[in-house]
Amino acid sequence: MESKILEMFVPMTLKGLKITLGVFLVTLIASLPLSIIVARLRMSKNKIISFIIGIYIYIMRGTPLLLQLMFIFFGFYYVPYIGYAFSRTQAIFIAFILNYTAYFAEIFRGGINSIDTGQYEAAEVLGLSKVHTFIKIILPQVLKNVLPSIGNEVITLVKDTSLVYILGAGDILKAAKSVSNKYSAFSPYIYVGLVYLAITAVLTKLLAKIESKYDYYR
Repeated sequence: MESKILEMFVPMTLKGLKITLGVFLVTLIASLPLSIIVARLRMSKNKIISFIIGIYIYIMRGTPLLLQLMFIFFGFYYVPYIGYAFSRTQAIFIAFILNYTAYFAEIFRGGINSIDTGQYEAAEVLGLSKVHTFIKIILPQVLKNVLPSIGNEVITLVKDTSLVYILGAGDILKAAKSVSNKYSAFSPYIYVGLVYLAITAVLTKLLAKIESKYDYYR
């Protein structure tokens, strides 16, 4: 019985892994740079911009990602004057990127606020532009400070990819459910748990190496 389960589970999981890793990578690649921009806008001296960004962050952090997925996929069609139906893939990427951009933005905002204002003043005295100061001097220090928090969110993102199942996407959790339903067995869920643990272990090692590269900022 178990050999038959594995025979069906492995190919389905490999196929589902492409979707799981695809959602993870696209979300991470898009949300990290966007979150830095959003963090800066949240700190803007323009109160209107800061307020709008604050509302966006509040909504994204204050409602479940599952609800956001369902709203973007099903809800936009019923919004007056919009009436647009996103595809499954579009809804997944939009929801994940918007959600994680908000979380990362708050992490970066905290990191930026932790930098001594004297460094900005020193850079200004040296004649450095604000953009150059931020990218070359401030941002590397911010990254060092926020890496542990970013790492935690990255690990959470891996697990959150399982939510795409609610929209019918064939991720690894859906593969486990399909095999489990066919053979009335629980073992596929154990196997998929091991897959998530393996991904998390690789990411943890990778994040640890990245953190070690920023040790010189101590």
